[in-house]
Amino acid sequence: MFLENLKIALRAIAANKMRSILTVLGVMIGVAAVIAVVSIVQGLQYKISNDLESIGSKYIEVYPDPGEQRNPFLQKMPDLTIDDAAAVRKHTTAIKDFTPLFMTNVETKSGNQRHRVQLYAVNGSYQEILNHWVEHGRFFTPVDEEQKKHVAVIGLQVQEDLNLGDYPIGKQILIDNTQYTVVGVMEKKGGTFGNNQDDVVLIPFSTATSAYGRENMRKLILAFQMQPDADLDLAKEQVRDALRSQHHLAKDAKDDFRILAQEEILKTVSSILGGVTMVMGGIVAIALLVGGIGIMNIMLVSVTERTREIGIRKSLGARRKDVLVQFLIEAIALSGIGGLVGVAGGFLLANIARFIIGRWTTLPPVHTPIIAITGAFAFCALIGIIFGIYPAAKASKLDPIEALRYE
Repeated sequence: MFLENLKIALRAIAANKMRSILTVLGVMIGVAAVIAVVSIVQGLQYKISNDLESIGSKYIEVYPDPGEQRNPFLQKMPDLTIDDAAAVRKHTTAIKDFTPLFMTNVETKSGNQRHRVQLYAVNGSYQEILNHWVEHGRFFTPVDEEQKKHVAVIGLQVQEDLNLGDYPIGKQILIDNTQYTVVGVMEKKGGTFGNNQDDVVLIPFSTATSAYGRENMRKLILAFQMQPDADLDLAKEQVRDALRSQHHLAKDAKDDFRILAQEEILKTVSSILGGVTMVMGGIVAIALLVGGIGIMNIMLVSVTERTREIGIRKSLGARRKDVLVQFLIEAIALSGIGGLVGVAGGFLLANIARFIIGRWTTLPPVHTPIIAITGAFAFCALIGIIFGIYPAAKASKLDPIEALRYE
């Protein structure tokens, strides 16, 4: 019975193709928007989660924080220096090692090729703490740091953009018009929104201090690695106590820094991306509501047009339930087709958006979870039921004699 009603519904939809397309346009746009947004956001979240999980659960990040009650645009950003990091390692038992992170945009040059890139000034512990390793060549040695040598480790994107060839080790590049020797190339990491981890240049922190001045090394991000058997809460408390003592903060004064563990960073990112999805979902719900109203209107027109058909079916023994189910299945089929086209269109739209945005920044591949697709179809079916029940009920209540008289 269901298959027979489905065939009738599909024939009725096919008989008025243009009207059917215009009817489900709202549903198609709504579902396509949902799938596109979810695919892009989930792709970002999937990539960020993998990156953070690759670092490991023993990673702690500390950065300057002017405080929630202060205006960061008016308030001077608090200091956070390499001396603070050294004090933390000296006075804590839970911290194994650290690397300072000084970041700035620089211009690199090789021959006639120029390329603006993100520079990271770090120490020799960077690889192990961030789980980002050299693939070719070597990383900085204690001698490089002690003698403040002008050596650099580059990402694959920099190697490509500066046309350094297949083996750039030993070649000279200019960083802000200062000559550096390439000693290593980092492994491929890919990128997330606005941050390509292959488009970086790393130099020793001591070299950066000499090149850019000690005053520019006072607003650092500090990355710590915990001991293998250390407790996260204990480590955070020890870091906090050491930094408060180092900054001579009064007992009732608020922290002028913020500590984030790997899982907290992941939660923060997930919360932000989840908020974006929820806002977009609310906007898209309006489009689906409009689409549902369109389905109800067209089903009411269809009931009017097929009044004689309903009268014939009832005169031949069709029950109210049979007519109700027939028109309800037609509404669900109409909404389902809109959902199917919307899912395909949304996936295509997400990839087009990634391609276009990719010209200016780096986006990871889109990721469309199965639950989003099944959820979209389930919601379309619900839309069909909610907005199809009234026309179906109206059709089922028609008097067969009056229906047969209808012109």
